[in-house]
Amino acid sequence: MTGAAGADAPPADVIKAVPVRHPGRWVGVAALALLAAMLVHALVTNKAFHWDLVREYLFSEQILRGLWATLFLTLYAMAIGVVGGVLLAILRLSPNPVLRSASWLYTWFFRGTPVMIQILFWASIGALYPRLSIGVPFGPEFASADSNSLIPLLGAAILGLGLNEAAYMAEIVRAGIGAVDTGQAEAAHALGMNQAQTMRRIVLPQAMRVIIPPTGNETISMLKTTSLVSVIAYTELLYAAQIIYSRNFQTIPLLMVAAIWYLAVTSVLSVGQYFLERHYDPAGRNRLGPGRPIRREDSGVTL
Repeated sequence: MTGAAGADAPPADVIKAVPVRHPGRWVGVAALALLAAMLVHALVTNKAFHWDLVREYLFSEQILRGLWATLFLTLYAMAIGVVGGVLLAILRLSPNPVLRSASWLYTWFFRGTPVMIQILFWASIGALYPRLSIGVPFGPEFASADSNSLIPLLGAAILGLGLNEAAYMAEIVRAGIGAVDTGQAEAAHALGMNQAQTMRRIVLPQAMRVIIPPTGNETISMLKTTSLVSVIAYTELLYAAQIIYSRNFQTIPLLMVAAIWYLAVTSVLSVGQYFLERHYDPAGRNRLGPGRPIRREDSGVTL
C-alpha cells in the first residue's frame, strides 16, 4: 500500500503552472466596447445623418461616375509615381554627380511644394505657355498645339498628382534598394551581369519586400489625395458629392456617401497590399503578428 501510494504521488520537482492574469486587458476591452456602443448609438439615433438619403445617393449615377474618376486618377497617378520614382532612385544612386544632383533637385522641389499648387499650375499652364511645341532647341519647331487642348483638366490632375508622387516614391525605392546587401550586387557583377541587369534581376526583386508596404500606404493616400483636384473643377468622388449637396443642401448625407465609398475602396486596397506583402515576403520576416516571437535577426535580442 505504501509503495502504491508513493507511486501515485506527484514528483517533488513538478511545478504547477498558473496562467498570468491580465486585468488591464479586460479593462481596455470593456472601455473599447463601451466607446463602440456609444458611437453606434450616436450614428443610429442622430436623425441629422439622414441615412435614407445616404442609401438613396450611394449608388446614384453621378456619385458612381465620380468614383470611377477617382479610381482612374489613382491608377494613372500611381503608375507615373512608381515608374518615375524607380528612375529617380536609380539616378540618385548613380556614380555620376550630375545625375545624382538632378534627382535630388527634382525630389527637393516636388516634395517641398504643396500638391495643390502643382495641380493648379498644370491647370493654368496656358497662362504661362499658350502653345507647346516640339522641335530643335533654339531652332525650328516641328509641331505645336494649344496648351489648354494638349493638357485638359484630366491631364493637369494626373500630372500634378503623378509627378508629385514620383518624388515620394523615389525615396521609398531608394530605401528599399539600400536595404539589399551590397554583396548581392557584387556577386551579380562577378557573374558577368551589367549594372542594369543587376538592378532589374537581383536588387529590385529583393528590395520589393521593403518597398511594397510604404507603396501600399502611398496608394491609399493617393486615393484620398485625388479629392484635391476639385480645386480645378474636375468631377471626382468628393466634387460629385459637392455638386449634389450644393443643389439640395444636404451636406452631411452626401459627405457620408463619399466617406463610405472611400472606406470601401481603401479596404479593398488594404487587402491587396496584404497579399502583395505575403507574395514578396512569404516567410513574414517584416511582419510581427500577434503572438509571434521577436527573432534574433529582427532585433538582435531573442525574447
